[in-house]
Amino acid sequence: MDLVASMRKSLEATQRNFNTIRTGRANTSLLDKIVVEYYGADTPLKSLATVSAPDAQTIQIQPFDMSAMAMIEKAIATSDLGLTPNNDGKLIRINIPPLTEERRKELCKLASKYAEEGKVALRNLRRDAIDQIKKQEKEGELSEDLSRDEQDKVQKQTDKSIAELEKLLADKEADILKV
Repeated sequence: MDLVASMRKSLEATQRNFNTIRTGRANTSLLDKIVVEYYGADTPLKSLATVSAPDAQTIQIQPFDMSAMAMIEKAIATSDLGLTPNNDGKLIRINIPPLTEERRKELCKLASKYAEEGKVALRNLRRDAIDQIKKQEKEGELSEDLSRDEQDKVQKQTDKSIAELEKLLADKEADILKV
């Protein structure tokens, strides 16, 4: 088991979760989790349209198939993002309203929740790695000293990854709170 690669993947997953949290600016990654029911199949929005942010307050969606326009609009309106799509027949525009102070605090709590989930994942990886080392020690593949050294390495890697996650969280919170 490659601990460093697993922890990197866990950090990347947390970063992807952070990217779906709104800040005061238009960001196309807000729509990453939007899935549209297109001819009976759940299809990611990115597969059905070009998504762009022409300015800081607008997200623009250009469907490849105009018949999907209403379905895309419905998927965005019913999502938990709280965004209202505007359809002009060719494009769907979403205006990103400035966030209220209360909403910013809620979004910071959500970011903290995602960070905590990331930390739990990192701790689970640490536990699995240490269990593996103890098992090897028990089977006589590792000496007691070598086992302790390996466990220390695992702990150091975990501490490093958690510190990196804390930095990602601090950056995201600063981004959310920036008016």
